[in-house]
Amino acid sequence: MGSKLSVDDSVCVVIVGGGFGGIAAARQLKSWGIPFVLVDMRDAFHHNVGALRASVESGFAKKTFISYSVTFEGSFRQAKVVGIDPLRQKVLLNDDEELFYSHLILATGSDGPFPGKLNQIIDMEAAIRTYEDLVQELQKSPRIVIVGGGAAGVEMAAEIKTEYPAKEVTLIHSKTALADVELLPSVRQEVKEILLRKQVHLLLSERVQNMHTLTLNQFQENMAVKTDKGREVAADMVILCTGIKINSSAYSSAFGEKLASNGALKVNQYLQVEGYDNIYAIGDCADVKEPKMAYHAGLHANIVVTNIINSLTQKPLKTYQPGSLTFLLSMGRNDGVGQISGCYVGHLLVTIAKSRDLFVSKSWKTMGQTMPC
Repeated sequence: MGSKLSVDDSVCVVIVGGGFGGIAAARQLKSWGIPFVLVDMRDAFHHNVGALRASVESGFAKKTFISYSVTFEGSFRQAKVVGIDPLRQKVLLNDDEELFYSHLILATGSDGPFPGKLNQIIDMEAAIRTYEDLVQELQKSPRIVIVGGGAAGVEMAAEIKTEYPAKEVTLIHSKTALADVELLPSVRQEVKEILLRKQVHLLLSERVQNMHTLTLNQFQENMAVKTDKGREVAADMVILCTGIKINSSAYSSAFGEKLASNGALKVNQYLQVEGYDNIYAIGDCADVKEPKMAYHAGLHANIVVTNIINSLTQKPLKTYQPGSLTFLLSMGRNDGVGQISGCYVGHLLVTIAKSRDLFVSKSWKTMGQTMPC
């Protein structure tokens, strides 16, 4: 980029949500000199691709939180968005303030259980402490049960066994195959083989029946985890790694008729919310037929910022075409598996590309800051 776009005072892009898509859009708007406000309820970007390692490795959490205000200065606003008023082109905040927008980018992401997600109003220091506290709880726990064998569950199990090989780790999954359904059978099978090599106990096609009685993410001796097959597993810590859900609370009342069944926003080929030419959705909250991944959120941001610029300069809009699946699973810092463009990718490439640092250095570079040691 590098060049600046001359715009009048009527232009202000509001970005709701400072996840991977939100910060990518903000950085591009900043580089073009387009006025914007990035709104997030936290004061720091959470690189949650590294959240699971931050749960097991002391000192890693500080690398996964990056200050918004250092990067975006006066263009960042810490607040919770409680509603959208499309008629008046206003974003409504929890302190009763309203922000005007000429263009709106909804990048609210998704929510899920801690430690994979940490969606709460919290400052950076407290967030880091939350993960460091979890590390200490985990260190005290000889027997750990992980509930859920999707991407988060298998990565969590591998992280624990890599950092603490002597701990007894049991993963309970309701389906027969591990990881995500979009992945090649060969990739899913290799995930299973890696976990077995790390001596993770796998209970597949079983569901936990007594979740409501279990204490999560804390050391508690001799908990009994009961499954629907009549099995009982002794645990000193239980970690929930079940699926995510779309964060729709900020926009659901304004765009109720534009929501897909999962709460994502229906968008056209330009990633505009159906019926609005100045409102876009990117990342997890956009109803695009592809897996919900940070990588795709970044691609969405590129298209949307280009389209905002093109709309301001009377140029044709750019369409978004979902590509072939790129999905890399980190199985601890020294192992991994995945696929790129429909092709199996093995241990060496995934370890080098993702597992060693989980892309944290890339996020610090995106935010224009220096990563702590």
